[in-house]
Amino acid sequence: MKKTHLHQAHIDAGAKMVDFGGWDMPINYGSQIEEHHAVRKDKGMFDVSHMTIVDLIGPESEKLLLKILANDVRKLSDGKALYSTMLNEKGGIIDDLITYKRGDNNYRIVVNAGTREKDLAWFEKQIQDFDATLTERPKVAMIAVQGPNAIAACLAVLPTKIATKLADLKKFCTLDEEDYFIGRTGYTGEDGVEILVPQEYVIDLWNKLLQADVKPCGLGARDTLRLEAGMHLYGQDMNEEITPLECGLEWTVRKEDFDFIGADALTALRAKGITKIMIGVVLTERGILRHDQELFDENGLEGIITSGSFSPSAQVAIGMAIVDKNMGENVKVKIRKKELAVKCIKLPFVRNGKVLIDTP
Repeated sequence: MKKTHLHQAHIDAGAKMVDFGGWDMPINYGSQIEEHHAVRKDKGMFDVSHMTIVDLIGPESEKLLLKILANDVRKLSDGKALYSTMLNEKGGIIDDLITYKRGDNNYRIVVNAGTREKDLAWFEKQIQDFDATLTERPKVAMIAVQGPNAIAACLAVLPTKIATKLADLKKFCTLDEEDYFIGRTGYTGEDGVEILVPQEYVIDLWNKLLQADVKPCGLGARDTLRLEAGMHLYGQDMNEEITPLECGLEWTVRKEDFDFIGADALTALRAKGITKIMIGVVLTERGILRHDQELFDENGLEGIITSGSFSPSAQVAIGMAIVDKNMGENVKVKIRKKELAVKCIKLPFVRNGKVLIDTP
């Protein structure tokens, strides 16, 4: 099993370790709920060094990204970040990823750990027709520091030169200086940064953040935080059989120069008529919502829970679901042999620490 450079630090902190896509990763350090609230109300940090980091450079790097990404990298100026899906010919989602522009035809891309092999294979297949070079960066580590007080904690521990520039960094922008690559990005619905450093520096950074009272958080809290924020998890809320038009990611698909892999399939789907949409659901009775539970309304229209959990912030069971676009208001979920009522809402459930739903 693979281990990040912070593996021993997790053990020393009392982490419960689990297999996550072939990586030995912390699920929690004792209380997933406390870790969740730390990020919502204060600050927490995650080791996300298992994510795959690649650099794409060369004269035709932009042309390649325009072909393989549904979003438009031409919107990026130097130091900006862009979220996008990467589609197959049928419009299904191979992966979702973030692309950072570092200069002319110079990009850094972060993709999901569980899709590393197929993503790299897809890149290598498509790059053959372009004058560009893709290089994986396995020796770059990554810590996500998230929460309303995350930036302040980072300013206190980073070198003065880096901290001074970070203080002025806007959201979805990057600081690319010396050995630090810092994105004002995250996967929690809170403010914060993702800090990339050479792996030999990451233990020192982790320890300094600990000394600044940044709480270590595991994959469990990461999942409930992103679910509350309405952020998609690859393999559940989207996959190669689901298009971005059907899972709430239409905003990532560019509207002009519609010439990328999967575009024809999306055009055909629009012409035929999109029948599925993604919504949020809140359980109005006692129980827990889980992935793959079935939904139905009074007219027999159906849907499926793609992600579900108990929301520590709202104190109710919540879920993301793909449903028939004409789903009515009286919706129920099948949990074991029971049929329980749910309320359908617009995502997200929580933003910047504020609960956006009326709890039952």
